[in-house]
Amino acid sequence: MEIISVKTAATRGHCMHLWVRIETDAGITGLGECVHGGHQAIAIIQHELADKLIGRDPFAIDALFEELRRSLVFEGGFAGALITALTGIEIALWDLKGKALKVPIYELMGGKFREDIRVYCDCEVSPGMNMGEVQAVVDEVLEAGFTALKVDLDIRAYGHTGSETGWYEKDKFNMTPNRWEHDRMVELAGMVVQAAGPSVDVAADLHTRLDKHSAIRLARDLEPLKLMWLEEPVPPENIDVMAEITRSTSTPICAGENLYLRHGFRKLLEQQAVDIIMPDIPKCGGLSECRKIAELADLYSIPFAPHNVSSPIGTMASAHVCATIPNFLVLEFHWFHRDYWSTITDGGEIITNGKITMTDRPGIGLELNEEVAKAHQYPGTTWFA
Repeated sequence: MEIISVKTAATRGHCMHLWVRIETDAGITGLGECVHGGHQAIAIIQHELADKLIGRDPFAIDALFEELRRSLVFEGGFAGALITALTGIEIALWDLKGKALKVPIYELMGGKFREDIRVYCDCEVSPGMNMGEVQAVVDEVLEAGFTALKVDLDIRAYGHTGSETGWYEKDKFNMTPNRWEHDRMVELAGMVVQAAGPSVDVAADLHTRLDKHSAIRLARDLEPLKLMWLEEPVPPENIDVMAEITRSTSTPICAGENLYLRHGFRKLLEQQAVDIIMPDIPKCGGLSECRKIAELADLYSIPFAPHNVSSPIGTMASAHVCATIPNFLVLEFHWFHRDYWSTITDGGEIITNGKITMTDRPGIGLELNEEVAKAHQYPGTTWFA
């Protein structure tokens, strides 16, 4: 069997969702998805990678990934759009191999530790909400069967904030919240925890918006809430700072959605700079690479809780990895209010009562509904060309 074509398409979702379709001379195709690569990832696939895959054995997944990565090492072979482009290809190759052998990907990766993949819902709580409004948002998530959820606490991302004297514009570069902002973040997290109740896990995201001392103060003040985690309180570049924050508090610290490959996670894990890691599997290297990242984390007793803004294709691909590792914690879901989530693939609703149940369908186990997907085609892109 040989690869005869590599084609791309893109749709609008939480971001640009880039699809990679790999076709073979045996008539078997594989579909992959990657996110946050943008138009750069499309150009890399179409102009740098596709031709290098023609005539190659699609089963040699790890070898092809590493060969292509090394061939462009001076063009960004350690992070960014190149790795994301390779990720889309890698996932498509796993899908293709599973279909060719008529087995799900998890069987090719050593089999399952679990039948069901727990999912948390990223819900839309905003800083200006009162308790009644927060309760309504949380209730909607709980009614859908989720037992874990996440909210954004980064008030500074909104560009302005409030106080008893009114609203005022914020300095968009300063990373030190004022007293009102700090107290409001603590108050907002408390309202969400109260609304969710004692049997639901709550995580909070800061999107790297704070500096070190502000993050430490906030994490400590959030300790009574027993959050599932506090996510990316500071930018990921300085691992020493992240480690200092983690060691200063009993609130678990989670990071990793902006890191790539095992190389990007190595120091974070070696220094045990976080309590939980969250690779974005359809962004940072793909299924094989993220399984290796999970295994490295397991050496340090660090749970694996992937970031995920993908469609059902990328979500299910991520679930195959989550099924095959011992230290899986929970997988993100970020499409709660998109009406085409359950129609963009042929699998219908893959999340039931806050869980994804692994099936025995070959490959990823889903196919793209092109009629629905093309209705959301990303502007300025071609469709599987």
